[in-house]
Amino acid sequence: MEFSIILEYAWVLLLLIALEGLLAADNALVLAIMVKHLPEEQRKRALFYGLAGAFVFRFASLFAISFLVDVWQIQALGAVYLLFIAANHIFRKLVVNKEKQKAGMIKEKKKSGFWMTVFKVELADIAFAIDAILAAFALAVVLPNTSLPNIGGLDGGKFLVIFAGGLIGLVIMRFAANYFVTLLQTRPGLEVAAFVIVGMVGIKLAVLTLSHPDLAVIPSGFAKSPEWKISFYFTLVLIALCGWFLSKEKKTVETNVESDNNNNKCE
Repeated sequence: MEFSIILEYAWVLLLLIALEGLLAADNALVLAIMVKHLPEEQRKRALFYGLAGAFVFRFASLFAISFLVDVWQIQALGAVYLLFIAANHIFRKLVVNKEKQKAGMIKEKKKSGFWMTVFKVELADIAFAIDAILAAFALAVVLPNTSLPNIGGLDGGKFLVIFAGGLIGLVIMRFAANYFVTLLQTRPGLEVAAFVIVGMVGIKLAVLTLSHPDLAVIPSGFAKSPEWKISFYFTLVLIALCGWFLSKEKKTVETNVESDNNNNKCE
């Protein structure tokens, strides 16, 4: 395999690790909030079921999409879905939640029982799996083909990159989520930046769809052109840097999180 191809695959894998880390942190934070009302033993069981569900749904999504890779309608739905969740999350984060806080409208919801909580966690896992795999697919699908055999309708090299990204995401969710959750809490702008990146990935998938031979709205080679790839990756890095440097650091949150963790250990 040519060195330039290896370098491009390594760069996409690095992007996937960063994106999966932020998404896994956001997912872990959501799951933690969903189960925090349960007693400690039930909470651990619910999170275990959640992790198992995340593993199953993540790889089920990967194998499903590997067989649907050339269907432009699926690509179009994926692009619309990624753009929707990015816009919806950013809108709720920056507009709806702030307005509710100002109006004092945020009320505590009725707590669910154990199995209903597990059911909600599994539903969340399905959504997280779709988000992660679609984002990984959009990043990897325009990579050059390799000499590895196809898996489904997807080149073996691309499949392995998406597989590695998904696996790393699960590892992060299991072992490093606390660090990323703290990072998101201390620099909340990173969460918005992460979903802006998801939106950009949706645009990338939309470009791929519009360049599909069956549509040919834009030239078929544009989605794989060096100019488009360089501008896309440069934009991703710029968004991440803006999210980091424009986000105000909240040191008090980190102190509270560490204090809570120490208290849990003592218990």
